[in-house]
Amino acid sequence: MLRIGVTGRNGQLAQSLLERGPAQGMDVVALARPQCDLLDADSIARAVETAGCQVIVNAAAYTAVDRAESEPDLAMATNAGGARSVARAAKAMGIPIIQISTDYVFDGSAAQPYREDATTAPLGAYGRSKLGGELAVAEECDNHVIMRTAWVYSAMGQNFVRTMLRLGETRAAVGVVADQYGSPSYAPDIADAVLAVAAQLVAKPDARELRGIFHAPGSGEATWADFAEAIFAGATKRGRTPVRVDRITTQDYPTPAQRPKNSRLNPEKLFLTYGVRLPDWHQSLAACLDRLIAPQEERS
Repeated sequence: MLRIGVTGRNGQLAQSLLERGPAQGMDVVALARPQCDLLDADSIARAVETAGCQVIVNAAAYTAVDRAESEPDLAMATNAGGARSVARAAKAMGIPIIQISTDYVFDGSAAQPYREDATTAPLGAYGRSKLGGELAVAEECDNHVIMRTAWVYSAMGQNFVRTMLRLGETRAAVGVVADQYGSPSYAPDIADAVLAVAAQLVAKPDARELRGIFHAPGSGEATWADFAEAIFAGATKRGRTPVRVDRITTQDYPTPAQRPKNSRLNPEKLFLTYGVRLPDWHQSLAACLDRLIAPQEERS
């Protein structure tokens, strides 16, 4: 049985890996605080060594995008310094590391979906810290895969789907940005992709083409407003009161951190190299809503 260590425990991807691993015959072990703290390199080294895993997935991160603008040092220490420590521990154990990264390493000015070799230019502290993590992992451990994804959601944790459903309980209409484009990505789908990559990394330790940067977004694209409309349509289908989406611009909804207008990631390299492609986001959203919204007869 393949044994995979994942940093963190409560994040959407870590939770999804812990759930999906056993179903695929893999033993997934959470390496989380206090035993494994991204701000404590010694704790990371001890945790990775004790876990006895064959692959380490660094899924833990500082993800508060707006708060990172006022805490840039903490974001960098966690996402870049922590990633460096995990990569160093992986190298010491002679195992591959899968580093989870983000669309925020790009500035969003491109007209097409970003390829892996596109120029990075983060707009904010969070993106800079995640890019720092990518560079640190690549520097510390040749045996690495960096998987960038975007617009992550699931039935757990804090994410756009759960926020929309919460707002829809008290509002007849919600204003949602309609000039930012991306690919909604369901955490369990990302987990399946990570597990598939991990299995091939272990099976083919000398295959250089399996190493490097790969994009793993959900299939298809949308604006945030498109995504919100699909969420509310699905919720209405499952018995919730209809909610109208008012399409607004980025300027109408200012935030401390600037978001990329184009968060679309080109997934072809992952498919051509690993044979892995995430499902269409509409399909995955339906699965997520089935988990979040009890059938009407169960609520009555």
